Amino acid sequence: MKNFTVHNPVILHFGREIIKELGTAAKSLGNKALLITGKGSVKQNGIFDAVVKQLEEADVQWVEYSGIKPNPLIDDVRKAVTLGKSETVDMVIGVGGGSVVDSAKVIAAGILSECDAWALVKRETSIEAALPVLAVLTLAATGTELNQFAVVQNPESSEKIGIGHPSLFPRHSFLDPTYTFSVNREHTAYGIVDLMAHAMENYFGLGDAPLADRYVLSILQEAHEIALPLLNEPNNYDLRARKMWVAANALNGYPGYGRLSGDFAVHALGHPISMLFDTPHAATLSIVYPAWLTWLAPRVPEKISRMGREVFGVEGVMESISALKDFYRSLGVPISLAEAGIEGNQRKDLLALWKKLQAQGYAYPLAESDYEAILDLI
Repeated sequence: MKNFTVHNPVILHFGREIIKELGTAAKSLGNKALLITGKGSVKQNGIFDAVVKQLEEADVQWVEYSGIKPNPLIDDVRKAVTLGKSETVDMVIGVGGGSVVDSAKVIAAGILSECDAWALVKRETSIEAALPVLAVLTLAATGTELNQFAVVQNPESSEKIGIGHPSLFPRHSFLDPTYTFSVNREHTAYGIVDLMAHAMENYFGLGDAPLADRYVLSILQEAHEIALPLLNEPNNYDLRARKMWVAANALNGYPGYGRLSGDFAVHALGHPISMLFDTPHAATLSIVYPAWLTWLAPRVPEKISRMGREVFGVEGVMESISALKDFYRSLGVPISLAEAGIEGNQRKDLLALWKKLQAQGYAYPLAESDYEAILDLI
């Protein structure tokens, strides 16, 4: 096992009506909050009103920036940073899914920086500090509520980039499974795909980490076990709770401790698909993962076989990959570019962007010929 440091300062509040603890938490951090929201669903289902009620009862003032996209844009981050600075806010509260909370993290850093927020994302300027971030989660998928990472995209440069910094850990995260009852079937399925991808990105990394492997396989088993029952019973509290908790655990650091690195090539290859075609993030993962595993198969056949055996109950390398594809099909998510409506010359555009960005994983380097091989498989 490799050396590692465990650091996760998030205070995570989990369960029914846990939002009642928000006011006290916010008041301990300041007197004025910048609320970050998406396209409006939190106002339709009452979650926004519940947040505001808690803030007002705690005598915490607030202003709002709304309209964050599912594939969040740096331009929205910039506008929210400007608003936060002008309003002299003390904290940033993301009320929504992963894109909203990711945006809140970058906004929190941008408010305390004199530099453009994209320079922080690009690491052209170091993050020195960030305002406290609170997360009120409405979609269980990305794990952002329990980590220090964020992803945003810049259409001008055709880049979708992830950044991590200790100051981006939320101070408090509020996870009420009932807040995910209104998530439709498609995005519930995408959440399963996303959390499993995070676990697999670590599992197929470098280094011998037996406990981390078992941790990942348990996450995959849990996701596989609850997926179809949850799609059939979307208002089942226990199933929603299990999904919310397993998603948080899939990218909380523990799947990677003891490894030299995870890989994350599938994310690197998937981000340009979102960038070019505005494809949902998780759909890019269900499209790329089976192809990437097929490319990876000669390198780590035993790891792929073990995953297939312990998660899907099958034997063999290609059988394991086929089982993953069958599982994705059962969720109703795309497993090819064509199924996502991407065909013809658009594939050439994707190949060109992969090459331009030099999309890479950390464990198994990809050459330009590998891009072409993977593209042929999707």
